[in-house]
Amino acid sequence: MKQQLKIIYELGKVRISLPIALSALTGYVLYTRNVDAQGWWLTVGVFLMACSSGVINHWQERDIDAQMPRTKDRPLPTGKISPQNALLVAIGFAVFGSIILILSNPPLALLLSWSTLFFYNGVYTPLKKVSAFAVIPGSMVGAIPPMIGWAGAGGSLSSEVILLVAAFFFIGQIPHFWLLLLMFGEQYKLAKMPSLTQLFTNVQIKRVTYTWILTTVASAFLVIFFVIGNKLIMFLLLFYIFYLLSSLTMAVFVQEEFKVRPSFYKLNFLYLFMMIFLIVDSLVHT
Repeated sequence: MKQQLKIIYELGKVRISLPIALSALTGYVLYTRNVDAQGWWLTVGVFLMACSSGVINHWQERDIDAQMPRTKDRPLPTGKISPQNALLVAIGFAVFGSIILILSNPPLALLLSWSTLFFYNGVYTPLKKVSAFAVIPGSMVGAIPPMIGWAGAGGSLSSEVILLVAAFFFIGQIPHFWLLLLMFGEQYKLAKMPSLTQLFTNVQIKRVTYTWILTTVASAFLVIFFVIGNKLIMFLLLFYIFYLLSSLTMAVFVQEEFKVRPSFYKLNFLYLFMMIFLIVDSLVHT
């Protein structure tokens, strides 16, 4: 039983699905200014839908995963679970997630949740096989989850508040994925997958990624100054942003060896801090 739960945990990409669910909760709290039962049900529903998307991604890329050292030990390439059973797990996650969302939230929340799955599994994953720039349309998977929460709470998707937040997460997905490419670009070659490392040198990728990080920071400033009201939270986010910028500037332009993994984690912490502080700011301004 423990081994089966571990397989399901890995298939559902829980470490990725949890931040997606937190992002949806962020959108919900931004509108309602509180965390109630509906918000928690929405979070659970989005989490299950994200897990379904993760399982489908494992199923779609099982042959590619078998060719890369980073992914060859995943459940499907190793035969720990059959492709048919993996699909059943994906269906189970999607069914339970959909039921929870439709029973606890407006239909638009479920529709947006399914659109996230579509962009990840129907657009980004197939496009990865033909274009090194699949990440750009694929970044919609970062923009939609906070909109799910906002819409679930009854907010209009034309509101500048949720559009600014969604834009921040959309833009932020691009350097996130490109830093991953710097870490594992050579493995993409083994699987005959197009990668920016085949088009540009590592130095060029570093500088393009740095430019996207600057764009992410610019969008973060818009969220900080137009959405967040608490002065302490604004200060903490600005402090972290300047720390992030200074460390990445040193890493890209000064240090001889660019240590990608620390930069990757520092950037991800910005997204995590943004979600947490947006929730806290909303709750203290009830």
